[in-house]
Amino acid sequence: MKLTWRFTIIAAVCVLAIGAYAKYGINLGLDLKGGTSYLLKLDLSKVKTLDHASATRQAIDVIRKRVDRFGVAEPVIQPVGEDRILVQLPGLEESKRQIARSTIERTAYLEFRMVHPDNQRLLAEEQTDPSFQPPVGCEKLTRKELDREGREVIRVYYVKKRAELDGSYVQRAYVQFDNIGRPNVALSFSPSGAAIFGRITTANVGHQLAIVLDNELYSAPVINEPITGGNCQITGDFTLQQAQELANVLENPLQAPVKIVEERGVDPSLGKDSIHSGVKAALIGAIAVIVFMAAYYLMAGIVANVALVMNILITVGVLALFKFTLTLPGIAGIVLSIGMAVDTNVLIYERVREELAANKPLRGAIAAAYTRAFRVIFDAHFTAILTAFILIFLGSGPVQGFGVTLAIGLIANLFSGVFGTRAVFDWMVSKGWLKSFNMLHVFRRLPHINFLGVWKVAFAVSWLIIIAGMASFVQRGGLNVGRGAVYGIDFKGGDTATMGFVQRVSVDDIRRSLEEEKQDVKEAYIQYERSLGGGPEVLALKLPEGKTDEVVKHLQEKFPEAKFKVLGTERVGAVVGQELLKQALWAVAVSLLAIMVYIAFRFGEFSYGLGALISLIHDVLMTVGLFCLSGRSFSMPVVAAVLTLIGYSINDTIVVFDRVRENKKLTGGKLSYFDLINRSVNETLSRTILTAGTVFLCAVSLYGFGGRVLNDFAFCFVVGVLTGTYSSIYIASPCVLWYHRSEGNSAKKAAAIKV
Repeated sequence: MKLTWRFTIIAAVCVLAIGAYAKYGINLGLDLKGGTSYLLKLDLSKVKTLDHASATRQAIDVIRKRVDRFGVAEPVIQPVGEDRILVQLPGLEESKRQIARSTIERTAYLEFRMVHPDNQRLLAEEQTDPSFQPPVGCEKLTRKELDREGREVIRVYYVKKRAELDGSYVQRAYVQFDNIGRPNVALSFSPSGAAIFGRITTANVGHQLAIVLDNELYSAPVINEPITGGNCQITGDFTLQQAQELANVLENPLQAPVKIVEERGVDPSLGKDSIHSGVKAALIGAIAVIVFMAAYYLMAGIVANVALVMNILITVGVLALFKFTLTLPGIAGIVLSIGMAVDTNVLIYERVREELAANKPLRGAIAAAYTRAFRVIFDAHFTAILTAFILIFLGSGPVQGFGVTLAIGLIANLFSGVFGTRAVFDWMVSKGWLKSFNMLHVFRRLPHINFLGVWKVAFAVSWLIIIAGMASFVQRGGLNVGRGAVYGIDFKGGDTATMGFVQRVSVDDIRRSLEEEKQDVKEAYIQYERSLGGGPEVLALKLPEGKTDEVVKHLQEKFPEAKFKVLGTERVGAVVGQELLKQALWAVAVSLLAIMVYIAFRFGEFSYGLGALISLIHDVLMTVGLFCLSGRSFSMPVVAAVLTLIGYSINDTIVVFDRVRENKKLTGGKLSYFDLINRSVNETLSRTILTAGTVFLCAVSLYGFGGRVLNDFAFCFVVGVLTGTYSSIYIASPCVLWYHRSEGNSAKKAAAIKV
């Protein structure tokens, strides 16, 4: 492709990204911007069974699905007391707030009932007979329709009260259009529902079947023939938005009706100072990386920094264009994609160094470096993107948010880090502006360190640390999912206190006072709320269970001018319920297995896939273990950090494995796997140090300057970067060595038996 076309594509992508951001901006999550809070009350008297807890869990699951389909990312949904649910949505404009309200409240009790076969006669009798009584077991339902001339008419039907089939058999509901473009709602029944619907329509050909939703008649079509395919349609004078809302609630019906009893606006849950600290930390890390790249790679480093800016620009533009919501877990995905962007450039530049050392001309060295590096860059990105998509489709909430931003950032990086930088270098060489590829050196000569000479010791020490960490995990109740001491408010719930006040105290001042040694409340959600219907602002605190009285007394003594007064206290359930936690764990497990299968297939040997899987499990367990040993508690940001680790740590392993594969071909299989792996690790060592070092700069800046709110996340990130680098050498590589040694020993034994 000619340079002109390449630069045209780059310019077009950048202009689109800037335009999308300028037009739509970025939707920020509850933790960064605040939003709207709804307190729902369940009518448990309508529940057919006595298991009210099950009805509450079902309502939470249904509301989460409705909100997700409505397009609101990462809401907070948790039980309050026995019959209420708190729903907090990121900032919505008034029009969307009303749609969200109706979507949440709607019960969506769907019924299919037969219209009385003598409906027209009954309607005529009703008009002429003053003593007319409706038939036993029937009720009168009406609906507004448009006649052929477009005039509004009211249709009246006597419909049986007993339903032939209800909405519990609906498996899927979606919008489709008729032959003149009018939207309707199509339904697909479960196999048992399809069988029942088939029997009903077969027995009632020529009669009318009423479709009733929340006791409101939507349509009453005539059954012209048996419908045995398990599908039907709800027609009506729908707008597209109404059809989409109806399909959403039909696919997710509620067992117990809910009513919104309170609606409030809420401030960001992180606090302004905490958000500023996070932004400051991210900027410090980014500036440190940019300065390092420019200082170490000189002109090439400046090109890499331009690509990094392009990456961020495209990521932000896509987030804005598709109106994704950005939260702390999403920022984690962006941080990881930035780390891999630096990794991409380092990998290419170190390849250029090797090609120049082989006496190739500059243009040829650049072309060869991009060609050879692309394979490993693609593998590293593909495994991370694969993980991201698995997290999007199998996860929910913060897991999905992380997956979305990670996938966007990685795809943007393939464009900017490979396509973009290659175009710039080709242009600079053609103009004669780049005549040499100068850069500094980590090693002037190739090191010859015997890494595998101590692999058994390193392997043993690693797993001893993991055993100690897992023992701490178990001792702190980690096996009691969502309830042990190792879990925070997000996972096991806590107490909430609503307080009135005379003088406002900043969220960050309250947080700092709670973290004092005397109080030591390191986990608290602090938000100011105000009723959208008017009324005074209140302070809402979510605290670990049993801490309310102590915290209230402390705040009243610490800030006497505020005159805090308790308005109400309540027990709140987990934000991350057991189902969501299971979904997240399944998503992680599937992503790990998918990575193993892909690497085994891509490298043509099972040993590589096995080594990658064991090293990833090692990295996760090591990070979780050290996290537990440090006395910290799991929260949603920590989940994001562990997911970040999975995406990052596989990267260095793939680079080492790719060099092992390449050296095996170059040496014709003459080197033993011990020597082959040692040589490959030494050849990629400078790249490992550079990429780990730059990502470590970001991690340390988050840990040092990100404030208390980001501290747990940053701790996992720091440990993960170190562990991921270490495991590629001392865990993944020894697994490949062990596999081939055991394979060789088996072959020797088989040969001896044969003799």
